[in-house]
Amino acid sequence: QVQLVESGGGLVQPGGSLRLSCAASGFTFSNYAMSWYRQAPGKERELVANISSFSVSTMHADSVKGRFTISRDNGKNMVYLQMNSLKPEDTAVYYCYARRNGDGRDYWGQGTQVTVSS
Repeated sequence: QVQLVESGGGLVQPGGSLRLSCAASGFTFSNYAMSWYRQAPGKERELVANISSFSVSTMHADSVKGRFTISRDNGKNMVYLQMNSLKPEDTAVYYCYARRNGDGRDYWGQGTQVTVSS
């Protein structure tokens, strides 16, 4: 059974930090590129960052560049999103996403809420 389970969300003050984690199971993790998306209330889901299968390449959206960092550990089947200098506009549900190389088969996690507020 495929599972992507996010954790690490919560309430944080502006300027603070959080580290999101996504635990993957039920598929060959190293065959998949991994991404973090987010969706704020009333807005479309947007790509935050992604990382290739063996961490050769990463991409971060302009809105988070220099503040967020995506990483993965293939030995632990984990992907992370380190979020620093958080802003109120970062408030959203953050989703983990896996997409298989080649045929594009994909999976979504259930999401974790991040709220940035004083």
